[in-house]
Amino acid sequence: MNPILLDTQVQIYLLSEAILYLLMIPAFLISLKIIPKWDFGSFSQEQYALEREAYLVMTILIFAFVMKFLLLPYFVFAIDNLNTLVPGAMCAAGVISANSYGMPLLFVKLFLVFALILWMAVNHYDLEAKNYPWFKIKMWIFIAIFIVASVELWLDFSYFLDIDPTRPVSCCSALFGQLEGANPLPFGLDIEKLLILFYLSWSLIVFAHYTGQTLAKLLATLLFVYISYYAVVYFFGTYVYELPTHKCPFCMMQKEYHYAGYLIWATLFGGSFGTMAASICKIFLKVDTGKMESLSFAMLNLFTLTVSLYPLVYRLQNGVWL
Repeated sequence: MNPILLDTQVQIYLLSEAILYLLMIPAFLISLKIIPKWDFGSFSQEQYALEREAYLVMTILIFAFVMKFLLLPYFVFAIDNLNTLVPGAMCAAGVISANSYGMPLLFVKLFLVFALILWMAVNHYDLEAKNYPWFKIKMWIFIAIFIVASVELWLDFSYFLDIDPTRPVSCCSALFGQLEGANPLPFGLDIEKLLILFYLSWSLIVFAHYTGQTLAKLLATLLFVYISYYAVVYFFGTYVYELPTHKCPFCMMQKEYHYAGYLIWATLFGGSFGTMAASICKIFLKVDTGKMESLSFAMLNLFTLTVSLYPLVYRLQNGVWL
């Protein structure tokens, strides 16, 4: 039997994902039944029955979605522990690239995080309104989430089943290094221009937040999360490792670096996805998203402060830049 499937973390992860998916199946089927019949203005017995079923669906989804959030870092932890079983891998970067399923799976998981945050935001404002004006919208969002979660579960099992422990993989230095002289940065940027764009996009978010420019904030956040990925991997991360040649988005989540990557990536994606979800709700639902915006804005500021401190502290301690 493939030793990958005998790993305890992998077994726990796959079993957890399968159980959560099984929990969502009845919620999905009930949702398909509720949507065409839902009429909150009706006082019929059928509507009361639908409302009871809807409450059950909401309870299942909130539990399942919270667990999905927790499983994302556990997934990274699980694949990072596999680096001892996969030849050539030094961290999760090598393991995730062990086959053609790894990177698509990671992107699907990130998309699901955004979709789950959006659903939870719409659900919150729908319940807050008392007459459930966006009930059908959140149900359609859930149906889309369920379809994506089906793809995710298939990718989960396909990925782990296809990892060959006898086939060497590239380490993170090969995956995120100089790429044989090619510039890995977007738009042909160098590090200096990348950092200018990083702080400029963050400044735009700050400006849009305090001036109430929702659409501008949404667009600035999209640019910020994209640029931030490259800024962390190719600049700020080197100060986490204190090694200019070490460029990897995964190693910083290891014990040797005090698991700093979990804080860095959680605040970046949590803050960015929260900001985007709040902006979408504000634009299309016309609701007050002040609390959600403030929390997401705080997370983005914490991310920016955290990554900025690494090079500054290194400079103060050593008197030079990397």
